[in-house]
Amino acid sequence: MKEFFAHSTVLAAALGLFAIAPTVATAQSQRNCGPREVVVDRLADGFGETRQSIGLGANNAVVEVFASDETGTWTITVTMPNGITCLVASGQSFERLAELLPDTDSDA
Repeated sequence: MKEFFAHSTVLAAALGLFAIAPTVATAQSQRNCGPREVVVDRLADGFGETRQSIGLGANNAVVEVFASDETGTWTITVTMPNGITCLVASGQSFERLAELLPDTDSDA
């Protein structure tokens, strides 16, 4: 019976978090977005991050990776055509790689 109660409590907590997730996501997206110039300046001033790569995503969104060689921090942003930039992900231990594609001529 205790095991059933424990599983029920965990399930109820998970459902509660799931129910408020849209509100949390909306609040985070509003807090983590802004005019591109402001976001880029904040990444540079606050974390020493500069743009490392850029690509074009769906709906003409610009996807960029910013990182700092000194601190190892990195941030991925998406800028929409209206000029609003949102933080998508961030983390530590950034490393620059230059990997080659595997040799397709070998039998291995």
